[in-house]
Amino acid sequence: MSIKPGTKQHTARRIYDRLRKKYGDEFNVSDRSVRAYVSKRRPEIFQVTDRGHIPLDHSPGEAQADFGKAQFIERGILYDGYYLAISFPYSNGGYTQLFKSENQECLLEGLKNIFEHIGGSPREIWFDNASTIVDAIRRDGERDLNKGFERFMLHYNFLSNLCNPDSGHEKGSVENKVGYTRRNHLVPIPEFNDIQEFNRQLLKQCDEDMQRDHYRKPSTIAQLFEEDKKALNPLPAVPYEVYRLERVKADNYGKVKYDNKRYSSSPAFAGCQLWLKAGAFEVTLLDDKYHQIIKHPRLYGQQNESMQWAPYLELMSRRPRAIKYTGFFKELPLKLQDYLAKCDLAAQRAALQVLARMTKNSDLPTATSAFIDTLERGLSDPDSIWSNFVRLTSGNYEPNLVELPPKLPELKPYQVDTSIYDRLLKGGSKWNVSGKIKYSKNGHIKYSSFGH
Repeated sequence: MSIKPGTKQHTARRIYDRLRKKYGDEFNVSDRSVRAYVSKRRPEIFQVTDRGHIPLDHSPGEAQADFGKAQFIERGILYDGYYLAISFPYSNGGYTQLFKSENQECLLEGLKNIFEHIGGSPREIWFDNASTIVDAIRRDGERDLNKGFERFMLHYNFLSNLCNPDSGHEKGSVENKVGYTRRNHLVPIPEFNDIQEFNRQLLKQCDEDMQRDHYRKPSTIAQLFEEDKKALNPLPAVPYEVYRLERVKADNYGKVKYDNKRYSSSPAFAGCQLWLKAGAFEVTLLDDKYHQIIKHPRLYGQQNESMQWAPYLELMSRRPRAIKYTGFFKELPLKLQDYLAKCDLAAQRAALQVLARMTKNSDLPTATSAFIDTLERGLSDPDSIWSNFVRLTSGNYEPNLVELPPKLPELKPYQVDTSIYDRLLKGGSKWNVSGKIKYSKNGHIKYSSFGH
C-alpha cells in the first residue's frame, strides 16, 4: 500500500481515543503503549522509509516553487537576500527573481513577473507550507490558505499543491533548481543599482540557459518548455496588483511604523490615521480618500527609517534656523549646504520656499540640482531659481545667441522732458511733445491741434 501526499492519517492519540471509546473499560492499554506500537508499525503499514521516496510524474504546465538564500549588493549596500525559483519538472525549465525578503509580497511579485514573462500561469504549482501561503495545518492534514495568497491564486487560475511537512522531496525538481540557480546566476555576488532592472535581466538569462540539452530526454530544455507553455493558463486581462493594505497612525512628526520600520508622511498628517500600501519594493502612504501622500522604497535589513523631506520644506521655511540640525541639511549637496549656512535668515526662508515649490512639480534631487545650477550662474533670488528650474525641467532649452553686425549705426541719445507731466497736473492750456492740449470749463481735455 502507498499513501498519496495529503492522505488523512490517524495520530497515535486519535487511535488510542477511538479504542477507548469502542471497548470502554475492557481496553486497559496505556496511551504510551499505543504510541510505541503505532511508531513501530507505521513504517510497515504506510510504507514509510527514510531510504527512498515515491517517484512522481509531472505533466506539461505543472510547476514547483521555493525560495533560496543569496547575497547581493545594491547601490553599494550588501543584503542577505532571497531568490524565488520556479521549476517546470516536465522540461526542467525554470526562472528566478531576487528579493530582499521572502514575505508574501515578494513571493507574489516574483510569480507575477514570471507569469507575465512566459505568457501564462501554470495549471498547478507545488509549494511547501510557508506562512506566506498557509495560515494553519489542521489535524486532518487540511490547510487554511492565507487570504492574500488565495486571492492571487484565483486571479491567475492555478491550483496549489502543498507538500507534506518535512517532505521537500515531493518538490525535488525545484529543490535542485534552487541550487543550480545560486551556482549559475548568483555567483559571484551580483552587484547593481536597481534590483527590479536586475530581475528583468535575470528572466532573459533564464531564457538563454534553457538552450542546453535536457539531462535525460533527447531534446533541449527550450524545446521541451514549448510543451509546458502550450499547457499554461492564459493571463487575465488585468494584472494583479501585489500589495498589503493596512491602517496606520502617524506620530507627532508625521511618521508611521510598519514591519518595525518608520516612514515619513507630512507634518500636515501628524497624529492622523492613514492607509499604508506595502508592495515588494515600495511603501505608499495614502489619506482617508486613498489619495497618495508620499511614496518610499520599502526598507529591509539594517535600514530602519525612510525620510522624504519634500513635504516638510514648507514647515522648515517658517523655522529656517532649525535647518542645520535636521537630517535634511546633511543630505543636501555640499554646495547648497554652504550657501544656506552663509546666507541670512530671509534668504534661508526664501530658499526653502522655492525648494518646496519645486518639489511639488518634481523630486528633491532635481530641485537641488536646479538650485545649484542657478548659484553657479551667479544668481540666487527665488525668481531666477524658479525660472532656471522650469528651463531645466522643460527639455534643457538653451536660447540661441543673437549675432550682431560688425558695425552698428550711432543713435543720438534721447532726452526725456519729465516737466511736461508737472505742467499737465497744474491745468490750463499747455503744449506737449505732440500737440496742444486745451481744457474745457468742466475739466474735460480736448485736443485742438497737433504739431509744433
